Amino acid sequence: MSIEDGWAAINLQMPTRVPHTEYSVESHWEVVKAVTGLDVGPHSSIQEQRNASRALIKAWNFDFMWSTLIGGELYTKYKTDMGHAEYAAGGVDRRDTVYCPFKTPEAVLDFNFLDTYGPCDRPGWKIRFEQHYRDNCAANPDAVNMTGIYVTLISGFIDIFGWEMLLLAAGTDPVAFGALTNHYADYILPYFETLAETDVPIVMIHDDMVWSSGPIFSPKWYRQFVFPNFKRYFDPLRQAGKKIMFTSDGNFTQFVDDLAACGVNGFILEPMTDMACIAEKYGQTHVIIGNADTRILLNGTKEEIRAEVERCMSIGKQCPGYFMAVGNHIPANTSVESVLYYMQVYEELSKR
Repeated sequence: MSIEDGWAAINLQMPTRVPHTEYSVESHWEVVKAVTGLDVGPHSSIQEQRNASRALIKAWNFDFMWSTLIGGELYTKYKTDMGHAEYAAGGVDRRDTVYCPFKTPEAVLDFNFLDTYGPCDRPGWKIRFEQHYRDNCAANPDAVNMTGIYVTLISGFIDIFGWEMLLLAAGTDPVAFGALTNHYADYILPYFETLAETDVPIVMIHDDMVWSSGPIFSPKWYRQFVFPNFKRYFDPLRQAGKKIMFTSDGNFTQFVDDLAACGVNGFILEPMTDMACIAEKYGQTHVIIGNADTRILLNGTKEEIRAEVERCMSIGKQCPGYFMAVGNHIPANTSVESVLYYMQVYEELSKR
């Protein structure tokens, strides 16, 4: 059973097969049609798309369903819109609107999150977290499900301020920028405390805190302002017995020890982060998910795709909590043949 393998890996009990998950492939409609036989596309009804996506997830035996509840929608009154590039099939997600309410770095540094967005409605958010988790379990009963928070710190800053004003503010007054970071942490902490009060056993915490090349800011700044606040966030979750999965895009190899010290139970990786390094230090004590390079599926030969799966498996099979996955996603412009071949190789190599 997929859910049994998923929970075994979450609990570091090494299932006999390497479990797996994927991101976005359930909306790669050409792949969905090839696997399920269902005639679905970017302009099908939401219900048709949902049914087809679930059919693919079931056919491919997903063991883990990545999910968060709190995202940029939290900032309903005042935030930046950076638009959206075309990613989804049919370009249905493209948005050309661009707007930033912050005109100077000083306006960023003076911003008051609590005054603008209001306090956390703890009873209401407890209900919402638990309902989100139950809905996810109902939609994907054969996989490990979760709820969680997307805008933990840096991702919240990106959503509110946009990249340009965020970086200008950080460079204009580093001391004030650090104070702003702590101010945001004070604002968002009650959502973590509320999440700790729920009956949800596993939570996803997301923060795109680095670039593909590594840290956005100096490592010293992270260790002064980011990780102490992460620890504040995660302590109530750990005390409540939650399994904490942490996701960041980019390359966070430099901060793996810091994240482990903050109390995370699992790392979700893009290919830029060094999985071999994580496995060497934490492969027996932490969950590891992903690391296969989506660019190889997009542009590589079958030989290169096989080699990439073999690389991940050669590391991951030694780790009781490893899940195979392509990081960051499998986008709609990836050839159907490459995606199907990737899955063929995974299934061939999945048995320990």
